[in-house]
Order: sequence, then C-alpha cells, then structure tokens
Amino acid sequence: MIGLAPPELAALTLDGAPVTVAADRRFLIAFDRDAGPMARLTGKTRDGRVMSEIVAVAPGDWQIERLPTLPRISQPSAEFARRRAPELARIAAARAMESAAQGWRQRFVWPARGRISGRFGSQRIYAGEPGAYHSGVDVARPTGAPVVAPADGVVILAAAAPFTLEGLLLMIDHGMGLNSAFLHLSRIDVREGESVRQGQPIGAVGATGRATGPHLHWGMKWREARIDPALLAGPMG
Repeated sequence: MIGLAPPELAALTLDGAPVTVAADRRFLIAFDRDAGPMARLTGKTRDGRVMSEIVAVAPGDWQIERLPTLPRISQPSAEFARRRAPELARIAAARAMESAAQGWRQRFVWPARGRISGRFGSQRIYAGEPGAYHSGVDVARPTGAPVVAPADGVVILAAAAPFTLEGLLLMIDHGMGLNSAFLHLSRIDVREGESVRQGQPIGAVGATGRATGPHLHWGMKWREARIDPALLAGPMG
C-alpha cells in the first residue's frame, strides 16, 4: 500500500514501528500473510499534534492441504546446519541494506511468464501440526528461460555458488524496505551493487538448490513481512 503523508507530518509509525516518508511525502507499508485484522498508522506533526488512522487488513484465501495421518518430519543433517548458518547470515545482511532505489513506486511486472506451479501462502497441516507456508510464487518454466527485473532496483545479493535451499539466489532491493528474491536460478547475469531497470534480463530459470524441477520462485519482503508478489504484479495475462 502506498500512502501520501500530510505536509505537516514530522514522523510516521505503523503499530509503533517507524515508517520512512519520501521527500514527496509518499510512503510504503505492507502486511505479512498472518497479519492481524487491523493496524494503526500514527503520525506526529511538527507542532506536536497526533494523527491516527486504522488500516483494515482483509484475510487472505490460502491454499491449505490437510494430511491428518502423516506426521511432520524434519531432521536436518549436521552438514546442512553447518552450511545453512552463514547462508542465512548473508541473506539477513543483504536485506539490511538500504538503497535509494525507486522501484517501489512502479507497477511491478512478472519476472517470468508461465504456469503458476506454487501459490504464495499455501501450507500443509501434518497431523494437526502446521508446516511452513510457501513464502513466494512459483512460475514453471524450462531451464534457461529468461528472468527479468520486476521493477527498478539495486542488486544486494548475487550468489556465486548455489545455496543449500535457494540454489543460485539473486536479491534486488526496490527501495523503502521492499526487496525481491529469485531462487533456483541456473544463471545470474548481474553483479552485487549493480542498478537494474524494470524489464532488464537478470538471470535464467533453473532447478538449483532444493527444487523438484525447473521453475522460478519469486519471493518478496517489506522489512520482516513476507508478501505475495502476485499482489504487486497483478494477473499474468
């Protein structure tokens, strides 16, 4: 959601957390899959007045698969745990970077077009115990199919070697705390620190990392909130 702050506003928060306001008074907020039904935007003016607005958050329609007789089993190996810690640290460091990118202002485009093979928010329930929900949208395409930047941004991570889960991972910051992650790539065509434009080729679809077949996993976050990329890109058409 992109909002416009009043001219007299000096500071803005969302549920108590600071929200950056651009020079033209535009600001960006977003909500996680499991966000509550409402949030509060609070602004303070230069003369000390307080403005407040309640934002209603509609529940999502998530694809839930229940497996009542199948227990959830997840026992990572010692080797996986050893490799995973530095990978997660690198991802967190990338997301902590702030750039002046303006892609957050744009209408996003699909980085690849094809059959949607995995929906954001889908989840399995194993014998009553929820598994992790799917944190992005999957587009099934052959290995080598081009991937383009969905909006302007700055490359904040470009893996030289496959990560354990994500494979060849590329991350782009779109500004204002909004970033994209592209997983399982077969090739990355941009470098860390490079500015990219919407529609620019950035890599190619693959099946690296933990993938059962070639596809593009596109994930998005605003700060710590995981959001559905399809809400920004709209119907694929």
